[in-house]
Amino acid sequence: MKKDIHPDYKFVVFRDVSTGFEFVTRSCVTPKQTTTFEGQEVGLVTADVTSDSHPFYTGTQKIMDTEGRVERFRKKYGLAGEPESEPKG
Repeated sequence: MKKDIHPDYKFVVFRDVSTGFEFVTRSCVTPKQTTTFEGQEVGLVTADVTSDSHPFYTGTQKIMDTEGRVERFRKKYGLAGEPESEPKG
């Protein structure tokens, strides 16, 4: 590898601000804070959402729309009971 062209790649702790969940990984990010993890001083990056708090990963995600677009259109414009017309030709 060429010297002095690659970013500094080091261990960093990512902390979820809503749950307090922490995990360690290697990153090129330059943290502004530090913390002690397993006896070593490492950089600390706070994250708003991680896999510990994201609704998709926690299983709390709600499905907003279960009806199809056609059914919603028919319901909105009062066409729910009318059958589709046959194409002429």
